[in-house]
Amino acid sequence: MLNTLAVSNYRSLQKSVIPLGQLNLITGPNGSGKSNLYRSLRLLAETAQTGVVGALAREGGLESTLWAGPEKISREMREGKTSIQGGPRKDSIRLRLGFADDEFGYAISLGLPPPSRSAFALDPEIKRESIWAGPFYRPSSLLVDRLGPVVKRRNGRGFEVVAQHMNAYDSLFGQLADPNAMPEVLRLRENIRAWRFYDQFRTDQDAPSRLPQLGTRTFALRHDGGDLAAALQTILEIGDDNALHAAIGDAFPGSHVSIVSQRDGWFAVEFHQQGLLRPLAAAELSDGTLRYLLWVAALLTPRLPPLMVLNEPETSLHPDLLPALARLIVRASSHTQVWVVSHANQLVSALGSHPVCHLIELKKDLGQTLVMGLGVLDEPTWHWPN
Repeated sequence: MLNTLAVSNYRSLQKSVIPLGQLNLITGPNGSGKSNLYRSLRLLAETAQTGVVGALAREGGLESTLWAGPEKISREMREGKTSIQGGPRKDSIRLRLGFADDEFGYAISLGLPPPSRSAFALDPEIKRESIWAGPFYRPSSLLVDRLGPVVKRRNGRGFEVVAQHMNAYDSLFGQLADPNAMPEVLRLRENIRAWRFYDQFRTDQDAPSRLPQLGTRTFALRHDGGDLAAALQTILEIGDDNALHAAIGDAFPGSHVSIVSQRDGWFAVEFHQQGLLRPLAAAELSDGTLRYLLWVAALLTPRLPPLMVLNEPETSLHPDLLPALARLIVRASSHTQVWVVSHANQLVSALGSHPVCHLIELKKDLGQTLVMGLGVLDEPTWHWPN
């Protein structure tokens, strides 16, 4: 389980060190930075897919994602005694992302390349990557350290060089995840790759989830929900079928779902609703009903990931369905770590009242995203590798 997320100089997250729990509810008014926090976690996930440079390019490049305010916001600026203004920078411009769990911590620092005539001169470079043992970085706990093109690993009381010519755009996860020589790199990479993000379920009339699909055993619902029928059938056969039927009945009393499978491998969803003489095909379901079935398939999967991130799961759902969705989320959080980003009052209230819920309420102050109620003494211990 991730205990700490640290972000520096990413959009409105100038200096954020956030404690995490088993079930994390990120909320706050529009423009408070919920999306930025979510996207920073997605960027961290891209490091294990060796796509962090490309992900930043799709956001407009490093310069457009960096914190746009002054390097330091003084007390006088916060109190309105002086205008918001910058000055000569003391530190290099770096976008930093990091996290720590019970065993290891990881941090990556990205910066602009030196001036060049290359057509890719705006591509950010990975300046530093570090992996350490324990909940926060200390020089004595450092296990793997990458500075520019050079990567070192701990060997006894010292370090040995394991690579000298790393590409500036490649994470060490893509080059050095050796199970024998560097097991901590492999462990972190596979853990991050298993994270699951759900934010763009399609429910339009041409959505794949509305159509019969070729299916195989499905332990991770696709991000567009296209393998919904196969995912539900997997739960019915080797997962908790009672939980699935209970989740459907909780939201739609008297209703249940069945899956029609053909000999040629095609699967289709049938929704049996109380009072109707025939089941409804997925193509006939409302957007809200279909989206709820997608959340059931995602959250009741027999093989949960180490981290599941749900971005605005209330989209297209009727408010009456949100308490049932909240119960599904709480159930999943008893088996894995869950993030929920939401601004729906009814869902926030239903989740926030649960004792396992860790509320992260964001606000904006002078353009900077802050966590309400989180003072300096409440932040987890965190040090960026210098």
